[in-house]
Amino acid sequence: LPAGQAPAGFPEAGLERQLVRLLERLGQGAPSPTTTVTLLETGDDCFQALETAVAAAQHHIHLEYYLWEPDRIGTRLRDLLIAKARAGVEVRLLLDPIGSDRINRRFLRPLQEAGAQMAWFNPIGLRRWRLKYVNFRTHRKIVVCDGRVGFTGGINISAAHSAHYRSTDAWRDAHLRLEGEPVRRLQFIFLEDWYFATDQAPFEPAFFPQAPEPAPGPWAQIVESGPDNNRYAIARFYFAAITGAQRQVLLTTPYFVPTEALSAALITAALRGVDVRILTPQRGDSRLVTAAARSYYDELVNAGVVIYEYGPSMLHAKLLVVDERIAAVGSANFDNRSLALNFETMAVLYDAGFAHQLAHRFAVDQRQAPRYVKPGRRATLGQRLAEATARLLSPLL
Repeated sequence: LPAGQAPAGFPEAGLERQLVRLLERLGQGAPSPTTTVTLLETGDDCFQALETAVAAAQHHIHLEYYLWEPDRIGTRLRDLLIAKARAGVEVRLLLDPIGSDRINRRFLRPLQEAGAQMAWFNPIGLRRWRLKYVNFRTHRKIVVCDGRVGFTGGINISAAHSAHYRSTDAWRDAHLRLEGEPVRRLQFIFLEDWYFATDQAPFEPAFFPQAPEPAPGPWAQIVESGPDNNRYAIARFYFAAITGAQRQVLLTTPYFVPTEALSAALITAALRGVDVRILTPQRGDSRLVTAAARSYYDELVNAGVVIYEYGPSMLHAKLLVVDERIAAVGSANFDNRSLALNFETMAVLYDAGFAHQLAHRFAVDQRQAPRYVKPGRRATLGQRLAEATARLLSPLL
């Protein structure tokens, strides 16, 4: 469609259309209707849906992950991929060497011997040009089966997300299962990354089958960003969505170290009278990041932003809901590392029903999260120094 022209069935005006126009001009393509979208609210739900899709694949299975653990979850999925590769299904696995540093040759050998292809994204080496780009990691979580079923979101392949194996402290996270036209965009992103890692470009027509044409589901726009260009599409989407909100902003993020622009967007929205709520972990998996995050809290609270600290388990979901009409689920944290240094993906859904579902999820989590109260004089000198020091490092966190 020509830039600025709304597709049939999509809102002609309003914040939705403005966000679509923004993302199109940043090279993200037009939104398209899904056939189905399923919110996977737990790791166990995600792993079950993922294994079902992998087991049903007939032509190819493409997987890209930042973190893959060789634990019971990772081994079970690896063994399923081995069975599919032996059955003649094309399997391509792309992993980040820093996130998946516990994976070794012994773990991968049976997969490769079965005929699956495996590659490392931006491997670390001692050569000067490799060290220069060591910060540029793929933080994406993408799975595409037969070009028809896609997954993306925040859940890695790890038993840390599974209540079955960690009944009391499984990480709280969210993921999406998609069918329909947006899966083609996930496929393209994976194949671009595969080409970068392997110099192989298997852009075959079989990887992009035509989606069926039932009644369309929610409209979705798949957004990617990374250090390979200076468009920063996800950061600009966050900024535009927050500054365009009229009633409510619900933000869930495990790492809250906002840029100056995004901090100003949140503060300005709250001062305009928008109900701005942020859900972060009470105790993250990095003390440095937690200290840096808290250095921003008081200024936000002074402006009217309400912050909740989820616990005791780790909160790892990355979600945004605006005015209960627009929702986003993805891999990007609300920090400079995700928004400028990492390769990330996010699904934006322009659908009131889905946005309401995510808003309900936020309300459920909020009940497990005490509201942050400014410590005032109760804050020790050590706490203030730790937060100030961590904030100085925020561009790298």
